[in-house]
Amino acid sequence: MAATLSTHVLDTGAGRPASGVKVSLARGDTVIATAITDADGRIRDLGRDLAPGTYRLVFEVTSPFFTRVALDVVLGEGHHHVPLLLSPYGVASYRGS
Repeated sequence: MAATLSTHVLDTGAGRPASGVKVSLARGDTVIATAITDADGRIRDLGRDLAPGTYRLVFEVTSPFFTRVALDVVLGEGHHHVPLLLSPYGVASYRGS
């Protein structure tokens, strides 16, 4: 079974979803998908039929401190949801459902 991936970005400083954030998905040095968060801050289908392994999610964000956030994640079989919580001077992420 292959892996699938979705994400969303929440602007916790403003208390709302972060729309218009460019997110790239790469494996090794190869970018395999790029999308922009919708009005709800979501990208529902960033990756489909992904082989299990390590991937890099890169969020191009606008804040007084961060311009980009990169997360290396290990995907197994099934669906994976990786949210990003963004404030002006901090970020957090977790494995969502």
